[in-house]
Amino acid sequence: MKKVILLLVCLPLFGNAQLKDVIKKAAKKATAKTSAVSTLEIANGLKEALDNGVKKQVTKLTAVDGFYKNELVKILLPEELQKVDSRLRKIGLGSLADEGILMLNRAAEDAVKQSTPIFVDAIKNMNFTDAKNILLGKENAATTYLQTSTNKPLYDKFNPVIRTSLETVGADAVWKKIIDKYNAIPLVTKVNPDLTDYTTNKALEGVFKMITVEEKNIRSGLDSRTSALLKKVFALQDKK
Repeated sequence: MKKVILLLVCLPLFGNAQLKDVIKKAAKKATAKTSAVSTLEIANGLKEALDNGVKKQVTKLTAVDGFYKNELVKILLPEELQKVDSRLRKIGLGSLADEGILMLNRAAEDAVKQSTPIFVDAIKNMNFTDAKNILLGKENAATTYLQTSTNKPLYDKFNPVIRTSLETVGADAVWKKIIDKYNAIPLVTKVNPDLTDYTTNKALEGVFKMITVEEKNIRSGLDSRTSALLKKVFALQDKK
């Protein structure tokens, strides 16, 4: 800022030729930092960051209790079923409700195992324009790019896996029992939610939340930049 003020103060002292020369030199200095990093390095750095997000954070979700014991992404009941949960606990069926919630999270943990190849393809297809916009964008710009590129194919992949998983672990039978018991209570409004669709969307939401965690770590924490390339590329956004 001091340099800019000094330049403005001194402008009347320069002739046109001198002024052009000063402006040209200032422009060169302004672009020097970014020119030191090639377009290929920027693209590769962003790909490495996203790859780290998938490997470090999404992999955690595939473990037993990856969703269930992670408060950031744990799948709770949809609003429609929260009244079911509350009513069942009042009539002594709290353990049945807990089992139903556990089953939804188990299905999500199972489905996320299918996500890695889809993420790998999306990361591989990132071009320089994408990478540059991401680097100088918001703190979750990389995650947003990945979400836009993969949300539909991930949903298509997750949905049948979750449906099968709910059947395999017996969740469909548990939830049928829960819903039947609730619907049998006098004077309640009957419910019949699409739990496969709900769990699929919540699983996707959890995946992108965890990738955002890693992206924010890399953007704000020097210790998370675990390679020379990450250090070099993300130093640019530090100075933006």
